[in-house]
Amino acid sequence: MTLRDKAAAVVMGHIPTADAAPVRAYMESTGLGGFILMGANIPATEAELRALTAGMTLDTALPPLIAVDQEGGDVSRLPWDGFPSARVLKDQPADATRDAFAGRAALVQRAGIGVNFGVVADVTADDSSFIFRRALGTGPASGADHVGAAVEGESGSVLTTLKHFPGHGAAPGDSHVGIPATGMSKDQWQAADGMPFRAGIDAGAELLMYGHLAYTAVDSAPASLSSEWHRIARDELGFDGVAITDDLGMLQASGDPAYGDPVANAVSALRAGNDMVLAVMFSNAESAPRIIDGIVVAVETGTLPATRLDDAVQRVVELRLRLAAEGRGLMPCGECAPVG
Repeated sequence: MTLRDKAAAVVMGHIPTADAAPVRAYMESTGLGGFILMGANIPATEAELRALTAGMTLDTALPPLIAVDQEGGDVSRLPWDGFPSARVLKDQPADATRDAFAGRAALVQRAGIGVNFGVVADVTADDSSFIFRRALGTGPASGADHVGAAVEGESGSVLTTLKHFPGHGAAPGDSHVGIPATGMSKDQWQAADGMPFRAGIDAGAELLMYGHLAYTAVDSAPASLSSEWHRIARDELGFDGVAITDDLGMLQASGDPAYGDPVANAVSALRAGNDMVLAVMFSNAESAPRIIDGIVVAVETGTLPATRLDDAVQRVVELRLRLAAEGRGLMPCGECAPVG
C-alpha cells in the first residue's frame, strides 16, 4: 500500500444519496476504508439498499467497512426494523436483548452491511438525559448484562460496535452540540460506567467508538483525542479491535475553536490511538479526500508517526479481511435466512 492508500484506509466517509452510481464513484475515487449509511442513504426497500451496498464493494477480497447506526427505536436507519429498542429492553431480562439484537443484526446483514454502530453501552438512570432512551442499562450491572447480551446476539451476523466510550451517562449534555464533561475519577468510572464496556469487550465486540466526552480527572482532552483513554481500553480492558471516533464533525459543532479544523481533528484522533476516523457532519464529497491529504502530510512531516498509521491500517485491513472470509454483509439475498 502507498502512503495515500494507507491514509484512505483509516477514513470512514459519507455522502448523502441513495443513488448507487455516485456512491460507487465516491468509493472508487477515494479508496476509503469505510462508508457510514445515514438516513439519506436508505432507499424504500431492502432490495434497493442491497444494490447500493453491493456497489460499494470494489474488491470482494477486501470489502470496505460499511456501517450503520441501527440501534432500533430513536436511532434507526432501517425503517423495517420492528425489533424492541433499548427503551423497552432495559426493563426486560437480558435474554430479550440478545434475541432482539440477533434479529436486528440479521436485518443489517441482509442489507449488505457489515458493521453495526448499534450497541449503546452508556449508563444513566436520569430520564432527562438525551442518551437515556438509547442506553441499554440504567445502572452498571444491568447495563453490563444487557450490553453483553446484545454483543452475543449480533455475533456471527455483523461486526459489533460499543459506544460511546468511556460513557455518555456520567457527562451531562449532548456531544452533538458541545463537549460534555465530568470530574468522575477513574476508580469511580471502573466501578460504574466502565462496567458495560468491559462486558461488551469480554463478549467479543470488534469495534469501540470513542465519544467526544471529557473525563477531566483522567484527561482534559475529549476521549476521542485522548491517548490515555486509548491506553486504558487496550491495556486495562483488553480491547484488541478497531478503535473508531464518533463523528468528528461533532467536535466542530461544539464551537470550541480548538476543534475547528476537521483535518487537524482527524490527525489528532489517529495520533491518540484511533484506528479509523468518521466524518459526517459538515462533510461533502470533498471532505474525505481533504482528510486523506492531511494524514499524508502529517506522516510526511512527522506530526503523525508512520508506525501509528501502520498499526491502524493493520487493524482495519484485518477486520475487512475477516468480513471477506466470513461473508458478513456479502451474502447474496437469495441465500439470506428469513427474519421474523
